[in-house]
Amino acid sequence: MTAVLGINAVFHDSAAALIVDGEIVAAAEEERFTRRKHGKPPVAFSTWELPEEAARWCLGEAGLEPKDLDGVGYSYDPALALTPDRTEDPWEELRTTFTRRAPNFLCTALPGLEIGSVHFVAHHLAHAASAYGAVGWPSCAVLVLDGRGEARSHLAGRYAKGRFEPLAAQRLPHSLGMLYEELTEHLGFRRSSDEYKVMAMASYGKPTLLNCLRRLVHADAEGGFVAERPDWERFAPRLHAEDEWTPRHADLAASVQAVVEETLLSLCRWLHQNTGERRLAMAGGVALNCVANSRIAAESPFDEVWVQPAAGDSGTALGAAIVISEELGTPTRPMRGAALGRSWRDDEIEAWLRTAAVPFERPEDIAAAVAGHLAENHVVAWYQGRSEWGPRALGRRSLFADPRDPRNLERLNDIKGREQFRPVAPMVLEPRAAEIFAGPLPSPYMLFTHEVRGDWADLIPAAVHVDGTARIQTVDPEADPLLARMLACFERSTGVPVVINTSLNTAGRPMVDDPRDALECFGSAPIDVLAIGPYLITRGGLYSGARAPGVEAASGVG
Repeated sequence: MTAVLGINAVFHDSAAALIVDGEIVAAAEEERFTRRKHGKPPVAFSTWELPEEAARWCLGEAGLEPKDLDGVGYSYDPALALTPDRTEDPWEELRTTFTRRAPNFLCTALPGLEIGSVHFVAHHLAHAASAYGAVGWPSCAVLVLDGRGEARSHLAGRYAKGRFEPLAAQRLPHSLGMLYEELTEHLGFRRSSDEYKVMAMASYGKPTLLNCLRRLVHADAEGGFVAERPDWERFAPRLHAEDEWTPRHADLAASVQAVVEETLLSLCRWLHQNTGERRLAMAGGVALNCVANSRIAAESPFDEVWVQPAAGDSGTALGAAIVISEELGTPTRPMRGAALGRSWRDDEIEAWLRTAAVPFERPEDIAAAVAGHLAENHVVAWYQGRSEWGPRALGRRSLFADPRDPRNLERLNDIKGREQFRPVAPMVLEPRAAEIFAGPLPSPYMLFTHEVRGDWADLIPAAVHVDGTARIQTVDPEADPLLARMLACFERSTGVPVVINTSLNTAGRPMVDDPRDALECFGSAPIDVLAIGPYLITRGGLYSGARAPGVEAASGVG
């Protein structure tokens, strides 16, 4: 047996992943355990914090102890980091000091672990491996872009015959990810956290500043790029958290989005020309920009594009494990899906419900029951199976609503306490997707945007963003039969094979993970129904005097 643990802990989105005999058996972010968004703040003095709970759970899921591990991959190599004289970051030396001591920290957190089994893996190599090692293609081009690694912000190469060959890498300070992060901060959002809000805002603006930004941000002839920092105040005044944005801010967001897309397309053309590959695998935080991904799929020379569902830094935990597993002679088999987190048995969920003293029922078919509630325009919290790996809610820890009612977009955003310009995502049965949406299909990980076809925009208005697109998730009936049955039942009731989906959490909180999280979220937000495992809790039932079997009294979520 070969068992390898991967760890991401340097910047943010701390996570752990476990590979056993080439099989990806578990992967989880620390935030799901500690309930701290992103696991920790994205600052150098938090670098010492490890995903201890995620790592222990991964090992427990496989019935292993730290002493059983053949290797541990840590997704940052301090030997490659910038020296204090090569960076403007005053915290760089502290970050590097902490990462050098990561093997000692890990041995303390995981008693029994041999310090010699811990190996540093270059950050962007870990990103690259999370893509080429998980997609399962025999060969492909690989593109990684994020804020930064040790000294670079980009890596391009080719994977073939079991080897990855780097072809280009962009040195700091030039970084498309950090450019987007700085814009995020300028617009009043949290950098290294809220970049997706900027992408949503961009749809409300026009790229009026594109020509000006092209002089600062563009690809070069060597497979890299230039990304000079703009004077943001020149384009739009800085916003603070509670400020209202204006058309100038939306135009700035649209312009930066457009120049990033153009640069990515140029990088893809160079990579295609220098590899001859027809397939592209992507990772890195920039690869979570689904609008840019869609342009790459539509306009680049590549025939197929695959994006690691945990493309951000959490995915480097998996990538580091893949690299070490390969070095130990055990290639990784493809990801079979993103459901790699925790789950609970039906009897365990029932015990949680009885402890909470909430009235519940067990319908004959939970999928049909939920479809009925959705058809009655109820908002449903859906908690089923293993939790998702990555930032997208993929029908494991989700909030669902009827897409036919345009008010449901505002309703869901109010429930979650987030900005009203934010869209929600439609999920659709895979066999029906092409009839309704135009774009890369299938799209199981919600990483591309799609045009809504013809009259469907009028039929599912809550699912359509202001620009006429939707970030869809296709549901394969074989891979997720319960979710597919719910969608099929909803279609039988309404004629619409689409349900809108957003993550089961409220603003500033991670997605729910264990049953207590689900009960707390349901109890604190105006959600009508909670479908948790085979059990159903209704908002009315909490206060109607109804009692669950064996529950003497119930007045709410306790």
